Amino acid sequence: MIDRLIEKIKEKNNPTVAGLDPKLDYVPEEMKAAAFKEYGENFTGAAQAILAFNKTLIDALYDIVPAVKPQAAYYEMYGIEGLKCMKETIEYAKSKGMYVILDGKRGDIGATSEAYAKAYLGQTEIAGHSEAAFDADCLTVNPYLGTDGIKPFTDQCIKNQKGIFVLVKTSNKSSGELQDMKTGNKFIYEHMADLVKDWGSELIGTYGYSSVGAVVGATYPEQAEALRERMPHTYFLVPGYGAQGGKAEDVAKSFNRDGLGAIVNASRSIMCAYQKNGGTLGDAARQEAIRMRDDILSALKG
Repeated sequence: MIDRLIEKIKEKNNPTVAGLDPKLDYVPEEMKAAAFKEYGENFTGAAQAILAFNKTLIDALYDIVPAVKPQAAYYEMYGIEGLKCMKETIEYAKSKGMYVILDGKRGDIGATSEAYAKAYLGQTEIAGHSEAAFDADCLTVNPYLGTDGIKPFTDQCIKNQKGIFVLVKTSNKSSGELQDMKTGNKFIYEHMADLVKDWGSELIGTYGYSSVGAVVGATYPEQAEALRERMPHTYFLVPGYGAQGGKAEDVAKSFNRDGLGAIVNASRSIMCAYQKNGGTLGDAARQEAIRMRDDILSALKG
């Protein structure tokens, strides 16, 4: 649930999440060479190189960053071995005390959403017992199919103390093609915001925030500011900082006056810091994560 994430944010005084969206191009050459030598130049070798990459990043970040956000697509493209890597990454991050937001953007008709919800947030029934497949703490969800596509996820949130972030106003350039259309006197993203508030109304935690959060991009600060007023009890997952162009003063608009209400994601700027700034993978990622934290905290004070 959202309380666990908030507690980790408060403990580390850091409202950020490190995205783990790995490509082989991001992995240091020596790390790739070692994996390919042992496992072959195939899906297994690629997945093992990425797992070593992820573990190095997690080791460098876990004591200063409260959460990681693996993006499922970057693992799925390596097939079954990639999915194994994703599962091991989730398990390793949780073993280090990090909160795991799985960025899968799942959503479908009710029965299929129920299967997705069990896969990522709940447990799967097998011959009279149940096992967790991926066991993330939180999942990003696509709400396009409406309430019956969301309810299975909120049911798992209640049952297993998990959370979801629902797409509301996304950071990509073409998001406005649909999200900025008006129906009646409201934009589509405002309609979605109202639905998210309703879906999360019975999942308010100790700190006054719901376990049904919203994805609100840093690249649209004016809309984020309006949504913050519209959704005072909704936690925001804020992509778009750093490589996508969002600045600290932009993401600050997604926070409430209590200094809570949002967690800001950066992926490439942390994962690839060693390529840009030199140094080792872990050290460069750590320094960039510290810089990002301090940048955002400074904007919040200002």
